[in-house]
Amino acid sequence: MPTTHDAVSDPRNVDVQVYVDGAFHHRDEACVSVFDSAFLVGDGIWEGLRLHHGVFAFLDLHLDRLFGGLQTVAIDPPWDRAGVTALLHEVVERNGMHDGAHVRLMVSRGRKKTPSQHPANLVTGPTVVIIAEHKQADPRVTNRGISLVTVSVRRPPPDTLDQRLNCHSKLHEVVALVEATRAGADEALMLDTTGAVATCNATNFFCIRDGVLLTSTGEHSLPGITRAIVLREARAAGLAVEERSFGPDELAEAEEAFVTGTFGGLTPVRELDGRDLGDVPGPRTRRLQQLYADALAAEVEPSP
Repeated sequence: MPTTHDAVSDPRNVDVQVYVDGAFHHRDEACVSVFDSAFLVGDGIWEGLRLHHGVFAFLDLHLDRLFGGLQTVAIDPPWDRAGVTALLHEVVERNGMHDGAHVRLMVSRGRKKTPSQHPANLVTGPTVVIIAEHKQADPRVTNRGISLVTVSVRRPPPDTLDQRLNCHSKLHEVVALVEATRAGADEALMLDTTGAVATCNATNFFCIRDGVLLTSTGEHSLPGITRAIVLREARAAGLAVEERSFGPDELAEAEEAFVTGTFGGLTPVRELDGRDLGDVPGPRTRRLQQLYADALAAEVEPSP
């Protein structure tokens, strides 16, 4: 069953070195304490980045999201923006990576003296883990597309668990994915508590209806970097774009659909709630894929 995170097998990943709190470990030996806040209560913020021809794509936007999330949950990072940038490059250089790599940076509140929620029980500063892998999206997924089904699990509002935080607390998304796979779909399309379309379990959702690129308000979903680039480039190209609340009934009139994420870029949807969307990617999705590819290429081009 295809997913937006399927990758081409790469034997080099067998021996990658993982950064854990100032030291590198073989992936089979990399670990954190069972008393770590992320393990105990999902207390942490993470970020996924793409290494493209020696450059971390859209790095400033990723760092904005990372530092914004850490500030919101009151975790003091052990470095500034320049420090984390240098550390990210150290990790990929240690692993001999220049292109086609995906990096996950995770920051938990730290290790505690006893299993609990309360930060007063911390005995260390934040735990920092960085995993870099040679990772290319499986082209068969892009060529075939994925199927989505609307699930019963809702995305909570910002005053419950703010979905705009890239936090370790992802259980509701996992439960949504389990429901979707049991229904025979590849991934889950999730509604918010008002019944409007929000996002997928791990990616942002777009559809094209009456020639208009349509996506949610973003209030109940992660502020995806790829999502932001697609919206920016679509508007710059003069395409009609709407960010608004819309219900599942409007999906019945969608001509095309796709999902976005740092790893997979734009992945077309071939089936939506059992409805075949035809050949994928559709013409507008293909154009948006090219616009995104051009924006990605511009990240590594030297400034004039």
